Amino acid sequence: MKDKQRRPGAKPFEAGKAKGRGNDKPHAGRPGANHTRGPKSASSDAASRAKVAAAPDAAAATEPQRLLTRRAGDLPAERVPLILESTGAGDFHLIDSGDGLKLERYGSYSIVRPEAQALWQKSLPAHVWDKADAVFTGDTDEDGMGRWRFQREALGETWPLSLLDIDFHGRFTAFRHVGVFPEQIAHWSWMKQRIEEAGRPLKVLNLFGYTGVASLVAAAAGAEVTHVDASKKAIGWARENQSLSRLDKAPIRWICEDAMKFILREERRGNHYDIILTDPPKFGRGPNGEVWHLFDHLPLMLDVCRELLAPKAVGLVLTAYSIRASFYSIHELMRETMRGKGGLVESGELVIREAGLDGKTPGRALSTSLYSRWVPK
Repeated sequence: MKDKQRRPGAKPFEAGKAKGRGNDKPHAGRPGANHTRGPKSASSDAASRAKVAAAPDAAAATEPQRLLTRRAGDLPAERVPLILESTGAGDFHLIDSGDGLKLERYGSYSIVRPEAQALWQKSLPAHVWDKADAVFTGDTDEDGMGRWRFQREALGETWPLSLLDIDFHGRFTAFRHVGVFPEQIAHWSWMKQRIEEAGRPLKVLNLFGYTGVASLVAAAAGAEVTHVDASKKAIGWARENQSLSRLDKAPIRWICEDAMKFILREERRGNHYDIILTDPPKFGRGPNGEVWHLFDHLPLMLDVCRELLAPKAVGLVLTAYSIRASFYSIHELMRETMRGKGGLVESGELVIREAGLDGKTPGRALSTSLYSRWVPK
């Protein structure tokens, strides 16, 4: 559902592109925390180690095949649909949308990008749109590449942005993205609050971490973070953002690796995390040519992520972009994955509400992606 061409390949942001997430998030991996694996809870899977073959792990062809676990026990409680809405934060807000386009404010720049979900007419007059600093042109398909047209003068390669008190670089990429997916503010705010309220250092695993904004939000709140992405460029961009946010000494491990390979190794090592964020692309390639197909590999990825959750885990968050599916698809998958573990699965869509030129005038809500989130009750 989103124009995120999420991490198309191992080279996520040429000409400024990023996100190995199909979008332009470069997917990378980061070393997992060396947590000692605690004993499984009774509801874990003791009685249900019967396993069925999962799709072969194309991302780890040289590794022993990990089978999908057949879980037993009751399904978690559910809350659907839960729409998580952002109206903007820091240097971002959605100005207007319509006619298959969206007009956004990112710091000092206003930009126009394709948006297939904007089926309605624009609210603001043409002269407002014509004043945009940059317009993405080219292939309007979700996975298409293109270029940026600068309306008045060529703009710099990067420019400063800030969200949730995290400073980072915006950058015009060949896949229409600029280095951040602001609808994720809803998840980041939730995560930030949980970390600050925990009363103990939490360990966060950020899979397909792109340019690191989520990882920096978590680290600034006091968490130990493992950031994984398959793109060296994305990791480099994330490290730049770390310096910009003055978090050079924060406990963040930057891992450039295929996400599936990484989590399978973490499972064998018995490492645990309190919060896991996973934002996989529809299709992607790892640094060594590993292939990722969302519909083929997502069930196994979530299954492994469940095993990586600490005994007192705070949550597992999945976001899915650019797919033709209902949120119910990933909702039911998440419930089946967490069967027997209790807790609550809440699923729905992430939306951004228009805020007008002044950033304070509520307008229509633009759907951007699907998500599902497990939390303990």
